[in-house]
Amino acid sequence: MHAIAIENLSKSYGRIRALAEVGFTISPGEVIGLLGPNGAGKTTLMKILTGYLEPDAGEVRVHGVDVVADPLAAQRRIGYLPESAPLYGEMLVQEYLEMMAAMRGVPVERRRDRMREVIRATGLSDRVVQPIATLSKGYRQRVGIAQAIIHEPDVLILDEPTTGLDPAQIAEIRDLIVGLSKKSTVLLSTHILSEVEATCERVVVIMAGQLRADAKLADLRSANAAVVAVETAATGVAELLGKVAGVTGVESVGPAGELTRWRVTAQGADDLCPALYAALRTTTWKVGELRPEPKTLERVFRDLATRQEVAS
Repeated sequence: MHAIAIENLSKSYGRIRALAEVGFTISPGEVIGLLGPNGAGKTTLMKILTGYLEPDAGEVRVHGVDVVADPLAAQRRIGYLPESAPLYGEMLVQEYLEMMAAMRGVPVERRRDRMREVIRATGLSDRVVQPIATLSKGYRQRVGIAQAIIHEPDVLILDEPTTGLDPAQIAEIRDLIVGLSKKSTVLLSTHILSEVEATCERVVVIMAGQLRADAKLADLRSANAAVVAVETAATGVAELLGKVAGVTGVESVGPAGELTRWRVTAQGADDLCPALYAALRTTTWKVGELRPEPKTLERVFRDLATRQEVAS
């Protein structure tokens, strides 16, 4: 059974279509990065998944429970940290977590133990009797995560958990998420690509309300591009390289001394260099560089965004 199953999910706000027939599944124990530019539909998706919004069409299930038909049963299995955590500044950390444990239905006989466990897991041991309003933003995020896991959820949903944090706090929250993923399925929404690379094993990309990619990081980053530096005086470089089997694009990426660098992309993940070398050998051009270009997540995201702009 899937931890999360989404099928043909659509949602509009008047004339604005936030989601258009989005569908994907997440298996128990996976750590998934949900990516997309601002306004792509990520938060809408999370609010539907957690039962805070109803979709216009489609199905959402959490461990087989229909979120629309039985939202309370689904919510019992979900821990949710929205982008702005609903914290009560006047309450002590301990008081707030006690209240959330009761609201989440943690049995009375288990509450003390769960309090100790989540306080230890989130590094709040020296802040339990401190008013939440006096905590740094990093510690407030820790409190938000603590309330999300107090009831031992099967699925943990985190919406931009490191927004506004400094580099040290981001590293701390990142390590915390990695630790939590050992017990829960994690869906993490963020626009910080390095955060996804450090914590996630798979990414789902949404742009303009549509699913644009769903793949493991290793597959997305498979090299399908090469960089070639050819003497600037050479003519017909793009035409020659464009005729190589499988090549889908050739673009100039700037000068390199007396040479010009070209970026060549192709379908599939095969190494382009041997085929490009064979083509270049048919010329008398001076070639100063020929190497595969490792594909970063940033490059993947930019390529997807470019395709979206062209399609629209």
